[in-house]
Amino acid sequence: MDRALELGIEAGARGDVPVGAVVLDEAGRVVGEGANRREADADPTAHAEVLALRAAAAATGQWRLEGCTLVVTLEPCTMCAGALVLARVDRLVFGAWDAKAGATGSVRDVVRDSRLNHRVEVVPGVREAECSGVLEEFFRDRR
Repeated sequence: MDRALELGIEAGARGDVPVGAVVLDEAGRVVGEGANRREADADPTAHAEVLALRAAAAATGQWRLEGCTLVVTLEPCTMCAGALVLARVDRLVFGAWDAKAGATGSVRDVVRDSRLNHRVEVVPGVREAECSGVLEEFFRDRR
């Protein structure tokens, strides 16, 4: 989570919502990382999770990220939760809950939907106060 928080803070300094994500392989090595770049790239899909998954797929040479864990500072949205399922990620670890758009247990639960062909283990609330604090400070400074 340390690296995900660093990436999120860097995204916030660029004017993007401060969310960072890393993908760890089975041995715990970072194989992909990303930070929100929607504003920087004018790309609605440039969420930290999607960028980290893309980087991990490129690094491993495969789109199936079985055995991998995604660590992210904010609960993933529907798009990112769908990407986790499609990438066959085994585990999701996240910090802050997203009561407005979360799709891994709060508003909806895409990653554990029994109708889909893959389910993701979810470990929520890791360093939640710290992750929430980064987001709250970002939005407080903009209001």
